[in-house]
Amino acid sequence: MAQAGIDVALLVDVLSVFIIAAGVGVFVAKVGRFPYTIALLLAGVAASVAGVGLEIDLSHDLILLVLLPPLLFEGAATTDLERLRRNLVPILTLAVVGLLVSVLALGFVGQYAFGFDLLVALLFAAMILPTDPVSVLALFEELGAPDRLAVLVEGESLGTDGVGVVLFTALLARVSAGDGGHGAGGPELFSLAGAGDLGLNIAVTAGGGALVGAVGGYLVYRVMTRLDEHMTEVILTIILAYGVFLVSEHYVEVLLGTHFSGVIATVVAGLLIGNRGASFAMSPRTKLSVFNTWETGAFIVNTFIFVMIGVTTPVGILVDNWRLIVAAIVLVLAARALVVYPLTALVNRFNEPMVPLAYQHVMVWGGLHASIPIALVLGLGSGSGLAPELRTTLRAMVFGVAGFSLVVQGLTISNLLNALDIVTRSDDEELYELLVGRARAVDAGLEATEELYDSGEIPEEVYDGFTAEYGREKSDLSDAIAELLQENPELRREQLMTGERQVLQREKAAVSDAIRRGVVSDDAGDSLLEEIDLKLDYVRDGRSTVEKRAEGFEEFWRRRAREFGLENVETTPRGPDDGTAGAEAAGGREGADTDPEP
Repeated sequence: MAQAGIDVALLVDVLSVFIIAAGVGVFVAKVGRFPYTIALLLAGVAASVAGVGLEIDLSHDLILLVLLPPLLFEGAATTDLERLRRNLVPILTLAVVGLLVSVLALGFVGQYAFGFDLLVALLFAAMILPTDPVSVLALFEELGAPDRLAVLVEGESLGTDGVGVVLFTALLARVSAGDGGHGAGGPELFSLAGAGDLGLNIAVTAGGGALVGAVGGYLVYRVMTRLDEHMTEVILTIILAYGVFLVSEHYVEVLLGTHFSGVIATVVAGLLIGNRGASFAMSPRTKLSVFNTWETGAFIVNTFIFVMIGVTTPVGILVDNWRLIVAAIVLVLAARALVVYPLTALVNRFNEPMVPLAYQHVMVWGGLHASIPIALVLGLGSGSGLAPELRTTLRAMVFGVAGFSLVVQGLTISNLLNALDIVTRSDDEELYELLVGRARAVDAGLEATEELYDSGEIPEEVYDGFTAEYGREKSDLSDAIAELLQENPELRREQLMTGERQVLQREKAAVSDAIRRGVVSDDAGDSLLEEIDLKLDYVRDGRSTVEKRAEGFEEFWRRRAREFGLENVETTPRGPDDGTAGAEAAGGREGADTDPEP
């Protein structure tokens, strides 16, 4: 029999990884609330200690090019863009200013604590200090962390990753130009010209990545608006996630001689598709297919990467370098605290809403370090200019800090949340999500039943049975959701504001489309868009324009129509929430009297 061109041993190793993962999954299901990703890591370490050898090379390229894009895309696609926008100031402050300050602080202290040259100490700091989005996203999702806290930590982790890789690349280039990493070329980094060059490099890399992600995401979004084939749309999102990453990291370098941030490109593309794409370009069936596919893909990739981190952890080398590892753990935590507390306090003075002190504690302890630092240290080959012994030491330190952050910090974050009285996802929220999820499934079932009946694939009797059953369940679900929201005013308020924002965004898209098609003139369209933007501002400030019995916002078109002589246009009653919203929209634009008409 001819030998197939497939590495059977590799397939066996991959299968072994998932056998370990299946065992961990059974264990976690039996013991209850235990972070799945951390259990995978511990199982991998145990397999390594037991001598289980896997010939899979967990390389720099495998992590960055194969495993990272789907995790980033899925995390970004499920992030609420509006929540991210509201917290953009603290996120960017910590991701850019905070990371630069902490790298400098750890680098200067580390040269004495680790016995490294300053340039090598800075290189280690740039590797280890970016908080890892892969680890943070996985853990916070499992813990059900509060939405705002999750957005702060996840948003910062996504930002620090892009900035950290740029810093690492710049420092590594200077190390490579020196003598074994002993600092040749180092002084230029600390000159005004060197700092300016580094800042420009970060801006170009990050901005270019954002541009590639936005362009790629918009192109795929436009195709999806004209398509209603859920499997094809899933393929389009896969092409998008990997495509913008590869274009930014590799093809831009061929064309322009520099590279953009693939991480930022993938995140921007994911945000666009997960928010605007989900709202305006996906049918309910497509949403279900796309998000289920990415959730499953992220789960599989997370499973693989955490087992492999455990299996490839150099246990013997960790033991030999335990003193350096302990020093690194302490200094990494100190460097993180050094920037989180003062920078957040500064931001709180000028930005609303404030970041509570309890959240700051979690942000310090919850800054996990794993996949990205490990990928960077694995990329330190012979061409890096570092001596082999130094590369081995850096690898031990990175794996040691990563292991501590994942196991010790990861296992104790839930205890910290409880100690600080930070409420994770409540039982009411979990029930609401369950009911809404099932309601969407019922709607999809009704839609599928309708399609099957119209195409003649099911008889009328079967169709009537399906629609009757699904109709009863839909009615029961609606009653249950209404009762739950009535008993939980805060939950109802949150869902009201979220729904209102989505509806207003749909309104804005409809008006913009009408302007493009020439149905509405530019002047009239601009007036309508300006009013919708005003409503969105109200919603962002936590004020609803919708009341229980009538809309609590009088649009300017009502007054214009009455002035024109149309008699059947009623004045919208003012809501108790503000009482001035409609008048601001009308009077602010037209200079009208703001007193309500009788």
